[in-house]
Amino acid sequence: MLPLLVLLLFFRPIFKLPRRLIVNTLKGLALAFLGLLLFLQGVKVGFLPVGREIGVALAASPHRWSLIPIGFLLGFTATFAEPAVRILSSQVEIASSGYIRASLLLYTLSLGVALVTALGMARIIIGFPIHYLVVPGYLLALVMLKFSQPAFTGIAFDSASVATGPISVTLIMAVAVGAAAQLEGRDPVLDGFGIVALIALAPILLVLLLGIVYPNQSVEGEEEDEDEVEMFLAEETAAGKKPAAAGEVTGNTGEMNGKVPLNRISLREE
Repeated sequence: MLPLLVLLLFFRPIFKLPRRLIVNTLKGLALAFLGLLLFLQGVKVGFLPVGREIGVALAASPHRWSLIPIGFLLGFTATFAEPAVRILSSQVEIASSGYIRASLLLYTLSLGVALVTALGMARIIIGFPIHYLVVPGYLLALVMLKFSQPAFTGIAFDSASVATGPISVTLIMAVAVGAAAQLEGRDPVLDGFGIVALIALAPILLVLLLGIVYPNQSVEGEEEDEDEVEMFLAEETAAGKKPAAAGEVTGNTGEMNGKVPLNRISLREE
């Protein structure tokens, strides 16, 4: 927090920030510092120990394959509760004017992290190297970039960073390390770590896939314009008007909010 405070005081005379804004920012920094301090203490006391114990208990049980569905549930709930994921989802909905719903993005990221968490638990049980998953995953992401809508590209890579937030990383990583430490023939360093890399990969793939299957807003907008023009032509023709030359905009266009494309057929009075 101290570097942020120094930077804020440095920029105040440059940007001529009002005193009231500075005071409110200082209050926000104080509350954020207190909240971060309590959060880190809660992670140290609660998340890490309970995650490790869950991993050890599941790995020591006769049904060690239950790590996979448990990992799926942990991945989904941890991401769904991640504050950074919710902030990104709401910002995307605001920036896209509601075109990309916050709930849709939230469930997409939660499902993606849940799937790779289950896959990561399977990797720990089976014992294969992580690059068997990471390298093909990023190659697939590069291919999907060509087919996904450009609007989803930046969102996909930003989602990778917010999905690896403090809640999901501390809880899921603790479970993975605990399970790898308990399973025979597994190393907690070699097999327990690396699941965060999979968590970062999943949102990229899922959001790019969403950009492929999601309806294109520009195409829908053109289809709506065509429907409006056809309705406008029918109404004006029924009112005793006839088509004019393409590019000639005449007549009352109030019914179309003043928007008659110049490359469309317009109407003029007989």
